[in-house]
Amino acid sequence: MNRKLLVLPALLGVMTPLLTGCGGSGGGSGGGKAIVVGTTDSIELTKDSPAPLDPATSYDSATWNVFYNTFQMLLTYQRGSTTPSPDAAKDCHYTDVSVLTYQCTMREDQKFSNGDALTAQDVKFSIDRMQKINWAAGPASLISGVKSVDAPDDKTVVFHLKAPDATFPAKLATPAAAIVDSKVYAPDKPYTGFRLVGSGPYTMDSFVQAKQGEFSKNSHYGGTLKVNNSAIELKLFADSHKMEAALRAGTIDVMARTLSPDQIGTLLGSTDPNVKLTESPGGEARFLFLNTDSPALKDVVVRRAIAQVIDRQAITRDVYKRTADPLYSVIPQGITTHTNSFYNIYKDPSVPTAKAELRSAGITDKVSVTINFRRDNGGTMNQAEAQEIARQLNASGLFDVTAKSEQWNTFLKKASDRDYEIFALSWLPDFPDPDNYIAPFFDKDNFLNLAYNNKTIQDQLLPATRKQAERGATTTDFTKAQNLIATDVPMLPLWQGKQYIAARSNITGVEWALNSSTTTQFWELGRGQSG
Repeated sequence: MNRKLLVLPALLGVMTPLLTGCGGSGGGSGGGKAIVVGTTDSIELTKDSPAPLDPATSYDSATWNVFYNTFQMLLTYQRGSTTPSPDAAKDCHYTDVSVLTYQCTMREDQKFSNGDALTAQDVKFSIDRMQKINWAAGPASLISGVKSVDAPDDKTVVFHLKAPDATFPAKLATPAAAIVDSKVYAPDKPYTGFRLVGSGPYTMDSFVQAKQGEFSKNSHYGGTLKVNNSAIELKLFADSHKMEAALRAGTIDVMARTLSPDQIGTLLGSTDPNVKLTESPGGEARFLFLNTDSPALKDVVVRRAIAQVIDRQAITRDVYKRTADPLYSVIPQGITTHTNSFYNIYKDPSVPTAKAELRSAGITDKVSVTINFRRDNGGTMNQAEAQEIARQLNASGLFDVTAKSEQWNTFLKKASDRDYEIFALSWLPDFPDPDNYIAPFFDKDNFLNLAYNNKTIQDQLLPATRKQAERGATTTDFTKAQNLIATDVPMLPLWQGKQYIAARSNITGVEWALNSSTTTQFWELGRGQSG
């Protein structure tokens, strides 16, 4: 997902952000005028996306930014914690030694923003609905391990799993398990338009495509999160430099996604006392996917040759200006079980090695392929990155690569329809666990519908890791999975990013505002004194 990562429970450990400029931390006032948050994320209503604000259909960072703030889940992450804790629920636990049954007891007097009572039946309805709609490129794959859900009374919900899954509580803390009002949402159809009804910290009062969304504190919210402001205005920008200008002028208070590499460099070196930049380690990973059913890429030797030629150091240096680090595995550094599987196999880029392997397989002509990249939005560098990859491959003399743009709002659908030979995707984890870097792409029913299927990963390694409550005990199996992916090359890891958020110096809570999915947690933001 451009969602699918970290100031809080980021990389299976608490991160300490780096602050530049001035400004305080901690809680601010819960009242006052709306805090204006700028973003270059795009949420579009189209024929292919008729219900962009329905949790059953949308699985990207832009929409999940809205969902985390407006919908409630049974579980959530408290500040500084890597363990999900109750929110709409007051208690959740496995009920049997086989860890196939997970039960939650609902918190008292939970309500949706419209005043409707929220009960266990709404939780069951929401999970059943997610699975029934099963939207292409949607998040239903996250809860595909649920066999059935029972709601024996208003306060009790019981999940019956198909197989043991130690990551299930973390999945319940994502918008894939967002609780929707069964009196408002149809059980088998998306809730179309820019509409939503949730029970989270905020109510969405209005949303205008390409302009703004207005959110106010939900007076019916009965969960555990402390809300430090009364209202948020989400301002949408098509140009990250215009967003920065608005921040410096004081017409917005915060700018989150996405800052371009040159802006990050400028802000890091800025002496402006009115603006502060928060930097933290990140788990965002950028992957290049190769369609293993494509005639040009069906032979693994061709895919390995691409892996042998790609120069990640050049990409992170020349395109991203060192605001990202080269990545050599599907699981990023800092996440438990990471190993440099691609570097261990392919070492440094080598055109002679790639050429020798292609020739030994009888491939003497240039391999013609197309890289489709998502149209740049704001501060993204998709075009420059795709052109650099094409340049590297073409310069080898072994490939004839064309880079071609795709519309932002149709990219994921076409990717999941296997319309592309090669495409890149930034992945922001749904929860901070190695499973969430492997399963969304390589498990059965993966959300991208990839042509590549590895039965060892699907039938042995992932099931084995999900039986382990102690995640460090999964190292052997996840190492095997990473090595299999590096050997078969259905994808190439490119880079791992840091997280950045900039704000006016009187805005508090900024260092806690980004969660592990780079979602801006509106409730953390408050107003304090200028630095």
